Amino acid sequence: MNRLFKYILVALVLLVISKQLAAQQNVNDTIQSFAVIYNGDTIEAKTLPDLGLYSRLTERQRADRAKWTRLRNAVYVTFPYARRAGAVMNDMNAHLLAVTDKAERKKYIQSREKELKKEFTDPLTNLSIYQGKVLMKLINRETGNNCYDIIKEYKGGFTARFYQTVAFFFSSNLKQPYDKTGDDAEMEKIVQEVERMYGYRG
Repeated sequence: MNRLFKYILVALVLLVISKQLAAQQNVNDTIQSFAVIYNGDTIEAKTLPDLGLYSRLTERQRADRAKWTRLRNAVYVTFPYARRAGAVMNDMNAHLLAVTDKAERKKYIQSREKELKKEFTDPLTNLSIYQGKVLMKLINRETGNNCYDIIKEYKGGFTARFYQTVAFFFSSNLKQPYDKTGDDAEMEKIVQEVERMYGYRG
């Protein structure tokens, strides 16, 4: 009895499959095609997709593109460090608001400095001078302060002036501002691209 049931079941399945195949064959046994008649001959015609043609970039355009690509790469490399710097500064400032003793303040700053050196010395020393300049701009964006003022606040005016002198010899400036609607508009667009891509929140 079980064997008979299995035979019937298999037969039903095969019947359904063969019916579907037959239906598919009926649908596809006639293939419509566009054609044109040329000199009495019927020629199949197809519509090709649009093809975009672009002129070669000028020397100026190539230079602008290379400049933008360099900036974009530098922002992608340095922005995470700038975000981290902003977070650390906010944390330090919140802590130091409650510290009135100069010795305790100095001790706390030195402990955080030691921690940051351990975390960032290797990756930051591998940055190019150009990437370092971009990083200083982004730190200004994230903290609202230029690097000179940050160093002066935590390490004193003499140290800040010393680092500013060193930066000068590398054609840089610790006091450089961040102007997201002016000189740094392109950088700001790239930063917003990074924020969207990696889900950074303000």
